[in-house]
Amino acid sequence: MTNPVTANRRHFEDLALGEVIELGHTGVSKEMIITFAREFDPFPFHLDEEAAKKSLLGGLASSGWQTGGLSLRMLVDAFLGKIASAGGLGFKDLKWKTPVMVGDTIGGRVTVAELRRSASHPQWGIVTMDFDVRNQKDKPVLTMRLTNLVECREVAA
Repeated sequence: MTNPVTANRRHFEDLALGEVIELGHTGVSKEMIITFAREFDPFPFHLDEEAAKKSLLGGLASSGWQTGGLSLRMLVDAFLGKIASAGGLGFKDLKWKTPVMVGDTIGGRVTVAELRRSASHPQWGIVTMDFDVRNQKDKPVLTMRLTNLVECREVAA
């Protein structure tokens, strides 16, 4: 039976190993950094410019979790919102490579690294994606491997 909510979206069978998803770009402002930090990661180097200048980071920097959230948002806009995604199964190998500073623009690509059918639930496929997110200077800011559950069009395949 076809799910009417996802009928017009790409399904597991439509995805290709090695497929590259361009994420686009997003700018990171002082206001974004401070707003996120106040609620979720209230360290001085995310909240206070003077304290941040004296820190290891040398200036006001985005929380790594904010960088991850922005990266996921770009993935949803570019890819996950267009496929029959049922949600994430987890991530591993998350690395924050370079701090994201006020005024930086981040973007990058995600590559489909693995595709497999669920052995116990044949209506689901599992897609594993590798993130490579960089700043405007082409320095890597985040890498990780994300696994997502995707609806299959043909259960018996």
